[in-house]
Amino acid sequence: METAAQIYHIQTEHKGKRLDQFLMSAIEDVSRTYLQKLIRDGAVTVNDKVSKQPSYALRSGDQVRLSFSDSRPLETLKPENISLDILYEDNHLIVLNKPAGMLVHPASGVNSGTLVNALLAHCNDLSGIGGVERPGIVHRLDKDTSGVLVVAKTDVVHRELSVQFEKHTITRQYVAVVCGVPAEVVGTIDAQIARSRRDRRRMTTVNNNGRRAVTHYRVLESYNRFSLVQLTLETGRLHQIRVHLQHIGHPVAGDPIYGGEQRALNDADVLPVKHALIHLKRQALHARTLQFEHPATHKTLMLSAPKPEDMERLIDALRTLTRTHL
Repeated sequence: METAAQIYHIQTEHKGKRLDQFLMSAIEDVSRTYLQKLIRDGAVTVNDKVSKQPSYALRSGDQVRLSFSDSRPLETLKPENISLDILYEDNHLIVLNKPAGMLVHPASGVNSGTLVNALLAHCNDLSGIGGVERPGIVHRLDKDTSGVLVVAKTDVVHRELSVQFEKHTITRQYVAVVCGVPAEVVGTIDAQIARSRRDRRRMTTVNNNGRRAVTHYRVLESYNRFSLVQLTLETGRLHQIRVHLQHIGHPVAGDPIYGGEQRALNDADVLPVKHALIHLKRQALHARTLQFEHPATHKTLMLSAPKPEDMERLIDALRTLTRTHL
């Protein structure tokens, strides 16, 4: 079985930090639970010795090695003939437009109907770094967020894309319909994010002991009680955009977890908008553009996906109201 590894040299600023917390800050779009499982399974060494304690306090000069076992064989997951909206594909990677309502990979007892199931039917080869349930998955989109997603076909490409995510050299641009109109047309939200202690499904902003998260936004259009906003991620934390927009008082319209669903319905003062929101059945958030350096060809790839019909219907309904271009 082949393995791939990432090696980290602990600097003074990380002295005393928990092993699992350090790895969370070093790797984009990976949950703490998943990293803790890797640690307990012996996939992490500190100074060439297996460390199975997520709470291990790092020391300056430590060398941390995180190994990913190749996921082959993949008999635990069944390929499914699910249609894919492919934006780009070659022997190294595939870029897709993920529809809303589709999980990226199996989770919480869901083993079918995911993007991974569809990819296994489409591709003969996928990177094994993500493990048995996440082959090829370099980053994620929430189930009810649509848009552009890149998947690695080889371990080399997977590792190199992961480095680009870690260094924040990949451009990820989203569009969202939000409740209300932000006071500033252009702004940056810089607020740490951690899992909520009250509801484990939710993330929340915290003053300390969270993961730094930065989102840049620009208001594109405003429609009285709603706005169309462009968002650019500097970091890629779980639920980052949704949490940050709630944090500044403008949750994503239709978001059932972060307050945007009921508020949007309450603020919809004309029937076309209310009907569009009812038929939306999700947060109005779409990953529109992904730009990165192709790890094999070193050419810049920029892939975009148009806003899906449910969001377009909502925007069209809002445009019947007073609209301001910004």
